Amino acid sequence: MAGQFAKPRSEPFEVRDGVKLPSYRGDNINGDAFDEKSRIPDPQRLLRAYLQSVGTLNLLRAFATGGYAAMQRVSDWNLDFVEHSEQGNRYMELAQRVDEAIGFLDAAGATSDNPIMNTVEFWVSHECLHLLYEQALTREDSTTGHYYDCSAHMLWVGERTRQLDGAHVEFLRGVSNPLGIKVSDKMDPTELVKLCEVLNPHNKPGRLTIITRMGAENMRKKLPHLIRAVRQAGLIVTWVSDPMHGNTIKAPCGLKTRPFDAIRAELRAFFDVHEQEGSYPGGVHLEMTGQNVTECIGGSKAVTDSDLTSRYHTHCDPRLNASQSLELAFLIADRLRKDRLKSNKDFPVNGSSKV
Repeated sequence: MAGQFAKPRSEPFEVRDGVKLPSYRGDNINGDAFDEKSRIPDPQRLLRAYLQSVGTLNLLRAFATGGYAAMQRVSDWNLDFVEHSEQGNRYMELAQRVDEAIGFLDAAGATSDNPIMNTVEFWVSHECLHLLYEQALTREDSTTGHYYDCSAHMLWVGERTRQLDGAHVEFLRGVSNPLGIKVSDKMDPTELVKLCEVLNPHNKPGRLTIITRMGAENMRKKLPHLIRAVRQAGLIVTWVSDPMHGNTIKAPCGLKTRPFDAIRAELRAFFDVHEQEGSYPGGVHLEMTGQNVTECIGGSKAVTDSDLTSRYHTHCDPRLNASQSLELAFLIADRLRKDRLKSNKDFPVNGSSKV
């Protein structure tokens, strides 16, 4: 799971009604309110961001190891406001099948109190943007001599900071964390290969994840060339789709939003391109919340432009709500099931096309 208190901005200033102020750069720099006092950088915000992050992680660890993650509670993981929706009904059907499987395991002697059934591991990630903050949290591992940025497990470099001779790439190549590279349609295949070689000179598996974010149409045009360049260079990477950032638009009311149909189309293009290139889709990055927000338009519950102002709570980027997230999850699961059945048909087991 990812999150960050530092926000990259294309413009250093923001203008509203003729008033010009420094841009909001995230809660560990300045405030979102459009007034001069809020936009003054405050170093105390770095400490507050750190302490809030620690508190959040401690809460997540308590949930992950305190029984809430137990598979027997799968029916409780859904949220009230999606309970009577199409996605909620489908989720409950899935939860019932999980309960039945757990009951079978209990009957077979594989008791459900096994730790693997009651806990979950999670990792955290964010963009390596505020270099002084990241540097302050970097430590040398006394057993290996390797340096790790302890602000997160995985760090990524963004579109604005991935220059080959830039400070962010220089910092990241010196730490041993797994790294992500955000890639838009502006990325040149040759440049991507060079960046991978700088950040992972020994071509270590698991070191690099390429996170594509370019919209459905560009995905079909640009991604094949990137995949081919990486393959021809013999590089080992994991390909992940971020269908959120390439589909941000401004609604008539002035708020940023993301159309659900565009997000779905980019995911479909991601899977299609990997299938045609003989490559493997390695993951999906979604920005989502369990709250019943109205920040992304569309989905089966049809959030519209006029709904955005009713429950628009983000200070950063628009997020999918739980209903929209479940809908996408089932769409992805259906696609994976389809691809698996196709693979089984193409490569039958023991001479049979069925498993």
